[in-house]
Amino acid sequence: MQLRVAVVGQPHGLRGEVRLDVRTDSPEQRLAVGSVLETDPAEAGPLTITKARVYKDSWFVAFDGVTDRTAVERLRGVALVIETDEEEDRESDSWYEHELVGLEALDPDGYTLGTVTGLEPMPAQDLLVVEEPDGRVTRVPFVKEIVVEVDIDDSCVVIDAPPGLFSEDEIVVADGSDDSDDSDEPDESGRDA
Repeated sequence: MQLRVAVVGQPHGLRGEVRLDVRTDSPEQRLAVGSVLETDPAEAGPLTITKARVYKDSWFVAFDGVTDRTAVERLRGVALVIETDEEEDRESDSWYEHELVGLEALDPDGYTLGTVTGLEPMPAQDLLVVEEPDGRVTRVPFVKEIVVEVDIDDSCVVIDAPPGLFSEDEIVVADGSDDSDDSDEPDESGRDA
């Protein structure tokens, strides 16, 4: 199985260095100098890392044979991938994006919130992308306090969302009446309408 390690971003400087959009939890291992990475699309690689550094939480690398800004610009958007066994180096509470996409998102009471359509890596925490039944896209912080359960076998995630994160249905008064009907209220003159 192929897993994305990073996506080539914008050129940095004039000598072939490039910023990466990192998609791995272990960039020090995957992006070490000397690493040879396959690419998607395959015809762009393989690429060998000759220089790697971190500056202000961003990864910058240089590739063997890619020596100027123009050559790097042609690699923009290319994914760096590795072949891996799905269980290799896996933590008990980690999931790959392909495992999450398509799972039903439920609230703690079992009501449907939507369907997981992606996972966006962010500096602080990843965001679980959920498409609600009305088509609205909601990004949910992928932390244990909010995404309380991931059940791959039952094809669902349980999300204990804070108020306002997901769109809500029209509020119905407890007795079943719609509180927008005020025909029994007196008009401004004090008489019944």
